[in-house]
Amino acid sequence: MEQLIWLVPLLPFLGFVINGLGRNSLSKGLVGIIGSGVILASFVISLVIFFSLQGDTQKSHEVLLFDWISAGALHIPLSFLVDPLSAIMLLIITGIGFLIHLYSTSYMHGDAGFGKFFAYLNLFVFFMLLLVLGSNYIVMFIGWEGVGLCSYLLIGFWYTNSAYASAAKKAFVMNRIGDLGFLLGVFLIFNTFGSVEFAKVFPQAASGSTDILVLITILLFIGACGKSAQLPLFTWLPDAMAGPTPVSALIHAATMVTAGIYMIARSSVLFDLAPLTQHIIAIIGAATALVAAIIALTQTDIKKVLAYSTVSQLGYMFLGLGVGAYTGSFFHVLTHAFFKALLFLGAGSVIHAMHHEQDMRHMGGLRKKLPVTFLTMMIGTIAIAGLPPFSGFFSKDEILAHAFQASPILWGIGVLTAFLTAFYMFRMMFLTFSGKYRGTHHEESHVHESPAAMTLPLIILAVLAAIGGAINLPHVFGGNEWLAHWLSGAGVAQHELELSYSTEYSLMAVSVAAAVIALLYAYTRYVKGARVPVADEAPRSALAKLSYNKFYLDEIYDFIITKPLDALSRFFYRIIDNKFIDGIVNGLGWSTNEASKGIRLLQSGNVGFYIFMMVFGIIALLLYTFFYI
Repeated sequence: MEQLIWLVPLLPFLGFVINGLGRNSLSKGLVGIIGSGVILASFVISLVIFFSLQGDTQKSHEVLLFDWISAGALHIPLSFLVDPLSAIMLLIITGIGFLIHLYSTSYMHGDAGFGKFFAYLNLFVFFMLLLVLGSNYIVMFIGWEGVGLCSYLLIGFWYTNSAYASAAKKAFVMNRIGDLGFLLGVFLIFNTFGSVEFAKVFPQAASGSTDILVLITILLFIGACGKSAQLPLFTWLPDAMAGPTPVSALIHAATMVTAGIYMIARSSVLFDLAPLTQHIIAIIGAATALVAAIIALTQTDIKKVLAYSTVSQLGYMFLGLGVGAYTGSFFHVLTHAFFKALLFLGAGSVIHAMHHEQDMRHMGGLRKKLPVTFLTMMIGTIAIAGLPPFSGFFSKDEILAHAFQASPILWGIGVLTAFLTAFYMFRMMFLTFSGKYRGTHHEESHVHESPAAMTLPLIILAVLAAIGGAINLPHVFGGNEWLAHWLSGAGVAQHELELSYSTEYSLMAVSVAAAVIALLYAYTRYVKGARVPVADEAPRSALAKLSYNKFYLDEIYDFIITKPLDALSRFFYRIIDNKFIDGIVNGLGWSTNEASKGIRLLQSGNVGFYIFMMVFGIIALLLYTFFYI
C-alpha cells in the first residue's frame, strides 16, 4: 500500500503536465488516451488498495511521503491516510472520473481546446484525490482550494463568452467565502488541539470545550456550504452549467460538491460532540433541499434542472449529516455519483444530438431517435426519484428514516422534497423524450444516437444506478448494511436506527407513494396533456414566477451585497482615491513645482544676478556677525 498509494494522485498530475505542455502538439487521439489512461490506471490501483484493505485487520494506514512544514510547535507532514472512507472516495473519483474522461473524448472532439480541456480534467481529479487522501486538514485544504481553482478554469473554459466567464468568477468568489470559514476552523483546531493531524485531533475531541467545538464545526460547515452549494452559498452551482457538460458531470458527481460531505463525514467525531451545529446543518440541509426542488419545477434548460437537482440532493445529504445519519449521507454520495453522472452525461448526449440545444421546449419525441440515451436516463431518473429497487431508494430512505427519528417535521420536508424531485425529473424526461418533436424538421433529420464512446459510460452508469443500493442493503430487507460496517473502520460515527420494522416499512411506503403520485401527475400533464412550458416572457402564477426566477436570490444578493459594495468602491474611488489621496500626491507635486519656479532663478546663468547674490550674501554674513557674535 505504501508503494502504491502515491501513484493514485501522481498519475493524473502527470497527465495534466503532459497534456498541458503538449496541448498544441499532441494529436487529439493521443491526448484522449493519455488523459483517460492515467485515470484508468489510478482506478485500477484504487481497486487493489480497496481489496487489500478488506483483508487487513488494521483498517487505517498513514503513509508519510515527507516532512513538509516544521516550525516551532507547527509540524505538518505531507502524508496520506488510507482507510475505508478514503478508499471508497478513491473508487468514486477515479471510477466515475474515468467514464467522464472517456465520454469527453467524443463529446469534446471538435473543440479547439481539446488538449487544454483534458489537462484541466486531469488536474481536477488530482486535487480531489489530494483532498480525500490528506491525513490532516492542511493537505485537505490544498486539495480543497485546488478543486476550486479547477472549477474556475473549467466552468469558464469557453471564456470568450462573457456570461460563461462571469459564471466562473461567481463560482470562484462564492467558494472563497466558504473557504475563509474552513481556514478559520483549521486555525482554531490547531489553536485548540495543537495539531491539524486527524490522528491527533480526533482522540482529543471528547476532552475539548463544547463551545469551542461548536465554533470549530460551524466554521467547517461554512466551508462545506460553499463547496457543496448550500444556502446561502448555492447560487454558483446552477450557473456552473456554463462549462462543457462533462465538467458538469465531474463537478456534480465525482469531485467538487461531494467535498463538503466528505469533510464532515471525516470530522464526524467533532460534529457528533456539537449538537447545536448538527441542528443547524439539518435545518439548512432541509431548507436547501426544498428550495432547490421548488426552483427546479419550472426550469426549461435541461442542465439547469439537473443542477438544481444536485443542490437539492446535497441538501438531503446535509439533512442526513445533521440528524446523525453519517453512513446514510455517504451512501447517498455514492448512489448520487452513479445516477447524477449518468443524468448529466445523458443530457450531454441529448445536447450533442440536438446541436447544442438545451431548452426542453425545443425537444420532444427523442425516445426513438436516442434509444440508448433514453433508456439509461430513465434508469437514472427512477433512481433519483427513489423508486425501488433502484439505488436512490435505499440511500434516500435511510436518510428519511433517521430524519423521522430525529424530527417528524424534518422528515415531512424530506418527503415533500422527494415528491417534488420525482415530479421535476419525470417532467424533464417527458418533455425531452415524449410527445412530438418541437424543433425544426431539418434538425430532426439530423438527430441520431451518440457514438459508442459516449453511450458506453451511460450503460455502465445505468447498471450501477440500478444495482448500487445493494452496497448498503438494510436489515429490514435482510441485508447486513455492509457500508456501515465498512465505514466504522474509518472512525465515522455510527448512529443506530431505533425504529421498528413496521415503522420503517410505513415510512418507505409513504415516500414511494409520493414518488409514484408525482410520476403519474407528471405523466398526466406532459404526456397525456402534452403541456409545454410557456415562453420566458409569458405571464405566470405568483408561485411559478417565484420558482422560475429562482426566488430572486441573485437579485437579493445583488441588492444587499453587490450594489452596496459597488457604491462603497465608487465612494473610495471618487472621494478617497481621486480627491484625498490624489490630492495629497498632486499637492506635493504642485508645491514642488511652484517652489522650483523660484529656486530655479538661482541657476539663471545671469552674471549680474550672481554678483548681486554674492554681495547680498556678504552683507548677510556681516550683519549676522555684528549682531549675533
